[in-house]
Amino acid sequence: MPEEELAERVADVLSVDAVDFRERAEADAEVIKDAVEEGVFDNPQAIVGLEYEFYAVKADGCALRRVPRRLLELIGFEKELGLHNAEMTTSPQPLNAPGLAAQESEVKARLRAALNVTQSERMRLVSDAMWTIPPEGETAGTYLTDSVERTALAADGTERGIRIATNMSDSARYHAMANTEQADSAGMRIEAPHVSVQADTVMPESLITSIQPHYQVPHAPDLSTYFNYALRIAGPLLALGVNSPFFPPDLYDDDASADEILRDGWMEHRISVFETVLNDPTTGDGKVRFPDDLETVDDAIDRIADDETIVPMPVESGERFDDQFPHFSRKHGTYWRWVRPVFGGPTRSAANARIEFRPIPAQPTVRDSVSFLAAFAGLMESLTRLEHPVLELDWQIARENFYAAMTDGLEADLTWITNDGKETTDGLALYEDLLAHAEDGLTNRGLREEDAAKYLYPLRRRVRQGVTPAGWKRARVRAGLEEGTRFADAVERMQQEYVARQAETLLEGSFADWIGD
Repeated sequence: MPEEELAERVADVLSVDAVDFRERAEADAEVIKDAVEEGVFDNPQAIVGLEYEFYAVKADGCALRRVPRRLLELIGFEKELGLHNAEMTTSPQPLNAPGLAAQESEVKARLRAALNVTQSERMRLVSDAMWTIPPEGETAGTYLTDSVERTALAADGTERGIRIATNMSDSARYHAMANTEQADSAGMRIEAPHVSVQADTVMPESLITSIQPHYQVPHAPDLSTYFNYALRIAGPLLALGVNSPFFPPDLYDDDASADEILRDGWMEHRISVFETVLNDPTTGDGKVRFPDDLETVDDAIDRIADDETIVPMPVESGERFDDQFPHFSRKHGTYWRWVRPVFGGPTRSAANARIEFRPIPAQPTVRDSVSFLAAFAGLMESLTRLEHPVLELDWQIARENFYAAMTDGLEADLTWITNDGKETTDGLALYEDLLAHAEDGLTNRGLREEDAAKYLYPLRRRVRQGVTPAGWKRARVRAGLEEGTRFADAVERMQQEYVARQAETLLEGSFADWIGD
């Protein structure tokens, strides 16, 4: 889309009255509360789904590639923030043996078809938490921060300058974040050990990719209990999934040595990227954060309605069930929490209240991704049904677990309450209890014990071996440095090996195949 046309669309978005938008979202919240009370959002059983993000690279050399929009449409994927991004959303399925199998089969079928198409373009879709090799002939810093200003007519007929990120998808909502009066609410920067990047847009967020399991609760009024359990498992599951220990090398400070980067770097920089790009650096709580516990489902609805509005998007009428609360749904799009409630559905019969679990980075293989989906869903089933005592873990400790997992992965000191009510900081005891309950939740939904164990095997293997994808990456870079390789070259070689290993195992193997016995 021409930049001038995009600027006009952004100007249209910016003309929406923020006060009116908020009032309509608050009115929509009351509609949802009434529907919850009527039982509209209840389901006869739990339902699961998955959002799965990828980025594209050149088939040879692994340099980042922009995905042509026509190609994105051809493979049936959705656009995400950056031109290099592509996202798949699976069809919701009941949480049972056929349902989980259908989730995995759908991901594999659609991804295999997409890989066949992109191969002809000498391009490959990669499942990874953060890219580290920029497009050929460009630096990561320039790619992420390049922008232009274009002039567009505002609603009152006056001209105004619109900032357009050069490498961002042509979604007016994304670009509007840098041009709204509330733009200062987003930091538009990256702050991490030995990395400091400032931009004029939210484009630096496109460094990161994730998977997002969804779990639809059977009884909507119970959503708060499921939500609070999800907060307690966020740290331990994140520690198992860490996968972004390195930035593109040109983003590091010039005076940072390789030893300092390895010593001070975190295992999951994706968390800090999302927070520093979208949070106001001058305030305490940002829009991207580890959320507080919920007391009731109404609290969840009110939090979304009351959340600060950065971009009050225009709303069109429709025939879907959730078009009865369109402003609320629009507002939810910028309600960024690491665990968040969702209320929606295309029809009244398909209406649902669900938990969207956002801490997990994109994983090395499909099986690893489905393993996290199965673990999350199994835990939501088992912990709530058995009233597991970890719900009594203090919220502040759950939050500390989350950020400790971000920095140290499996080596983090995490606190847990086991099934017998005892508090422990022993990692093996934590994961023995956690994964046993995940398996219990799956078998309780009708999976055979051997099938439940198969879904969770990739995660058990990580615990047993003490290796995560981030740990694997750090080991490869450290080995390169010990051989005398420059840091930037060691990171590039690690990334190329990651993509090569993934090419062999993405659809049929798992990360367990990478780490041996």
